[in-house]
Amino acid sequence: MSATARPRVARVYTSARRHPWVLGKLGDWTIWFGPYTPAQLVVLGGGAFALIKTYALWSWAGPVPVLLWVGGVWAVRGAQIAGQNPFTALLGVLTLLLRHPAGRISGRVARDRRPSYLRGRFIVEAAPEVAPGLRAVVVETVSARHRAPVGSGLSRLVADAAGAEGRAA
Repeated sequence: MSATARPRVARVYTSARRHPWVLGKLGDWTIWFGPYTPAQLVVLGGGAFALIKTYALWSWAGPVPVLLWVGGVWAVRGAQIAGQNPFTALLGVLTLLLRHPAGRISGRVARDRRPSYLRGRFIVEAAPEVAPGLRAVVVETVSARHRAPVGSGLSRLVADAAGAEGRAA
């Protein structure tokens, strides 16, 4: 490579997908101890509400419940359920529960078709009369002892030959 040629630079912008969605950051300014993930904000708000409403129950414990609350907010900073943030996972569970059990085809609920009955018809007609110039074919039934055995074609030929000799005699 020559000294005048600049090296090529490749930039990849997929790192934005790897970082969690955060709230509380605008440009260079962030809120105290932030930015926060949505799960942290839910624990922060819900925990504050619960601590305020139940103050009479935990006031004897001093700062321990408040420290547990702050530790809970810190603990859920990278919470994931099956590789998704908890809200996306909860949304997936809700859509699964609200979905029609039969499923959907082209956006509509899949339903079984109504049963339909097969309505076939047949007509029994008299046999056509034989023309005077043609001879009628007589079909003979073969008795059980002259019936050809089931098997290969060669065994049937041998059985037919034996049957013909027996009839000729």
